Amino acid sequence: MKYHSQDRMPILEALDRFKTMRMVPFDVPGHKRGRGNPELTDFLGEACLSVDVNSMKMLDNLCHPVSVIREAEQLAAEAFSAAHAFFMVGGTTSSVQAMVLTACKCGDKIILPRNVHRSVINAMILCGAIPVYVNPQTDRRLGISLGMRLSDVEAAIAEHPDAKAVFVNNPTYYGICSNLQRLAELAHAHGMLLLADEAHGTHFYFHEGLPTPAMRAGADMASISMHKSGGSLTQSSILLIGERVHAGYVHQIINLTQTTSASYLLLSSLDVSRRNMAIRGHSSIEKVIRLVEYAREEINAIGGYYAYSGELINGDSIYDFDRTKLSIFTRAVGLAGIEVYDLLRDEYDIQTEFGDIGNLLAYISIGDRPKDIERLVSALAEIKRNYRKNPTGMLESEYISPVVAMGPQEAFYAEKESLPITETEGRVCSEFVMCYPPGIPILAPGERVTQDILTYIRYAKKKGCSMTGPEDMEIRRLNVVKEG
Repeated sequence: MKYHSQDRMPILEALDRFKTMRMVPFDVPGHKRGRGNPELTDFLGEACLSVDVNSMKMLDNLCHPVSVIREAEQLAAEAFSAAHAFFMVGGTTSSVQAMVLTACKCGDKIILPRNVHRSVINAMILCGAIPVYVNPQTDRRLGISLGMRLSDVEAAIAEHPDAKAVFVNNPTYYGICSNLQRLAELAHAHGMLLLADEAHGTHFYFHEGLPTPAMRAGADMASISMHKSGGSLTQSSILLIGERVHAGYVHQIINLTQTTSASYLLLSSLDVSRRNMAIRGHSSIEKVIRLVEYAREEINAIGGYYAYSGELINGDSIYDFDRTKLSIFTRAVGLAGIEVYDLLRDEYDIQTEFGDIGNLLAYISIGDRPKDIERLVSALAEIKRNYRKNPTGMLESEYISPVVAMGPQEAFYAEKESLPITETEGRVCSEFVMCYPPGIPILAPGERVTQDILTYIRYAKKKGCSMTGPEDMEIRRLNVVKEG
């Protein structure tokens, strides 16, 4: 059944009807529309707490949607050119994990780039899938990972014809896109699914001047973070699937890990944000494109910094570029991206998305204003004047090719021992080490610790990167697989 009016907001409309009723709550949540927790009500407001409610017949149930949630998901599927859409309240992490768990069972192979988000490797730990890594190309000047080259994927498929799926990041954190249409054709020709982590590409569906979105390129499943460029509340996401994937099975997979107590605040924000993008998305994204193009010109005019864009396109490993991404190379002014990130926050009250050892990402979206861009540009100019250093000796690359010794699940559950990190060279890691954001592991379970990795970890810590993952919060010790 097709719902042609994108003006509808079924979940919000149901909540509005609910608010007019004099329903006495003898169910959860225990704050009872905020009356039991006045400080929380003062902070969030009565309007918010009054709709923080439990699933009931008139509001439907995310675990088994048959009415308003089902209609909202059908509207989302139409808006995003999908056969079906699932509302997710565990962030895009839960969407990504659902994709991998749908495609792979224990022992199944999945072809993917190593610079995936940790949620992908977590999913392999859960289901026992075996990764076939296609190491991404690296831009030597910028030190960033690029997209997936078709020739590399073809080689991986030839070597592992029994793989169940090809997984791709599209776009990357920096805005780089792969040739999704050709990747989909390649995967399908060999009986594999194409899965797309489209966390940063929600807006692609609503403007023709941006890279082709996953579902229109032929992907079988795509995870979109509506809370990133789509404007919904943090932790809300949508999983999109195509005709080749069985919706009922995907729903069963989702219900293995997703909460049975879905937040109607998150669900209604997905409903409202889908409507907003469907109706106003094109004009809103057009403004974002203009804002970012202006910012890019002004930042490049400062000198030293390099705000890059479509000039990087090479037709393969950089097949396309997301023009809304304000990715800035900082190393030429002698500062790591994380150092500029810290200065912007601490000295100028400007919070950017993340900084790594060579780049800074300022996330520009539908809620930004021209005066905010001016403030960012001015601050970057001041930072260059006041803090510029000699770049000699700075670490150049944010990607190190892994040495995979065993599968993620095997290593994670193996008998392990804790060693000082300085004594782990040559050992097999059994946990994660990463800078967060962006949440791409430097080390993942099953990978061998090398001197290059230890050097990178020391350098990233020295520069101020937020290191996460290991049991030891200080990253002084590391769990490795016990030998013998």
